[in-house]
Amino acid sequence: MKNQSPLTGSELLRTASANKSTAFTEEERDQLKLRGLLPAAVGSIDTQIERVLANIRRKDSDIEKYIFLSALQDRNERLFYRLIMENIREIMPLIYTPTVGQACKEFANIFRTEKGFYITANDRGRIREILDNWPNKDIRIIVITDGERILGLGDLGANGMGIPIGKLSLYCACAGISPEQTLPIMFDVGTNNEELLNDPIYLGLRQQRVKGDAYFALMDEFVSAAKDAYPGVLIQFEDFSADNAFALLNKYQENTFCFNDDIQGTAAVVLAGAYASSRISGTPFKDMKFTFLGAGSAASGIGDMIANALMDEGLSDEEAHQRLWYFNSRGLVNRAMENLPEHIQAFAHDLPDHDFLQALEIHQPDILIGATGRPGMFTQEIIEKMAAIKQRPGIFALSNPTSRAECNAKQAYTWTEGRAIFASGSPFDPVNHDGKVLRPGQGNNSYIFPGVGLGMIACEAKTIPDSIFMESARALAATVSDADLEAGSIYPVLDEIREVSLHIATAVAEYAFNNDLAGKDRPDDIRAYIKSLMYQPNY
Repeated sequence: MKNQSPLTGSELLRTASANKSTAFTEEERDQLKLRGLLPAAVGSIDTQIERVLANIRRKDSDIEKYIFLSALQDRNERLFYRLIMENIREIMPLIYTPTVGQACKEFANIFRTEKGFYITANDRGRIREILDNWPNKDIRIIVITDGERILGLGDLGANGMGIPIGKLSLYCACAGISPEQTLPIMFDVGTNNEELLNDPIYLGLRQQRVKGDAYFALMDEFVSAAKDAYPGVLIQFEDFSADNAFALLNKYQENTFCFNDDIQGTAAVVLAGAYASSRISGTPFKDMKFTFLGAGSAASGIGDMIANALMDEGLSDEEAHQRLWYFNSRGLVNRAMENLPEHIQAFAHDLPDHDFLQALEIHQPDILIGATGRPGMFTQEIIEKMAAIKQRPGIFALSNPTSRAECNAKQAYTWTEGRAIFASGSPFDPVNHDGKVLRPGQGNNSYIFPGVGLGMIACEAKTIPDSIFMESARALAATVSDADLEAGSIYPVLDEIREVSLHIATAVAEYAFNNDLAGKDRPDDIRAYIKSLMYQPNY
């Protein structure tokens, strides 16, 4: 493809979106004043990928690979995204979970160039003005975090910028959103992490977190400014504390084009896994029961969506909620507990205070879901209890990054004699158990949010109700093949994620058109229309 950029010479080579480096042709080198600025050999994107992969594989640690890939993104955007697309299983864990957790912890140490936008508590009253400082104007999606609950790592303050950067890389690679239409934002209102506040190289505001009315007033200003600066922009809230996550979603969901990935995206991917697991266990979804270890925003979001899905199967509200039992740090969630957070109150039942193993024995869950952020919480005794209760127990160890998972894949398979239906938030390698290779399912939100974002942007929706995520869960579950199930996996292979995203985007857009949620006329062929919008990182 001929380069249409008006840029020339070294300026062109320093512009990541236009640079092709050694792939500029002889003709382009003359036309664009590149002669002498590049070595003689004219390569292709394929040879460049081969060279990049060789360099990555020579690195000794994943964080060094992350830094290398970040630098590649800065100098040759198309090569970066083509590399991810063609090597998704190898590269995705390096640009997102689990490596992104370490990258956030070390953010100040590895900071090289600005990749996102920072809004601080000191910017009150001028957020709309400073948004004009961002060079790209056709922004279709913003991912914003305040860094208070990064993965399972807690309050990382401004170091949390690694999360929006990583999420938007996946939007581009997995769903074809153009990089120039994305904006990662760090909503820096301080941190309560004393280690960071005392770190001389920390890059964020050195103050305790802004709370209460002042916090929400600042967010109101941002949301209003973003809508004005980028009409029709989709705002994705990411890694907020449970209280703020629910408060923001409840405040904006009905009047703003937005969603919370930790609450709704996580719920959808877990619901899809539950649908798919029923094909392995033989237990109809409407008859399933679930026990949760952890009762934060992700866990309660999952419960809300599963309860709604059960009601769609004909259960009453009370019957659906009785299928879901929760354990938090204080024990089995019941109505006798005082000061229960609002988001978990619907799951408090009239139950005596059993210990966890007793609760499993009484409740007899089909699926055990971990969302604790604490490693090793699914002990051998717990997993063996699940194996005694169910022939094909579902073990969903969802906490990220990998180091925070409630158990690993090998443990789940070993302690259940290979019978577990295992899923995790971060990737685990296949496990050879008694001569059979079992492929753990990665119940990662990357199977959901890119497709939902693409479909909603394509149909120009104004809001995103929970029903959209219910639809995305059904669409994801439908992509799980018999071969996936035979390998023990309840999610499709990662290599298919771009096609999966297109399938989900088509399903949610069709739902939006059918339910008066779309802001534009329905195209004759929804799938073909959406596919035509997808960014292709080619030269």
